[in-house]
Amino acid sequence: MYIEDTPGQDNVVAPEDRTARLTILIDPRKKMLFEQLCAEEDSTPSQVVRRLIRGYILERSGQPWVPPEELQPSAVQRRSARRSRHVRPRRR
Repeated sequence: MYIEDTPGQDNVVAPEDRTARLTILIDPRKKMLFEQLCAEEDSTPSQVVRRLIRGYILERSGQPWVPPEELQPSAVQRRSARRSRHVRPRRR
């Protein structure tokens, strides 16, 4: 568990599975200002974007996003899946 990275709130939430990548194109000057503002509040741009996405989901759906349990592999399953992808067959 970790404390959600929303300033001024003490909501404890389960850690998110952060494996998906979101790529956006924005004006470089806007990106620079965004990164500066993030640094001023001691947050990374990723933390702020995740917070914005959570807020948008809450605003649009009326409830916070909760991952479906059936789609949440256990930590052991994730580790073993990562290992099995990188295992090379033995040469004889």
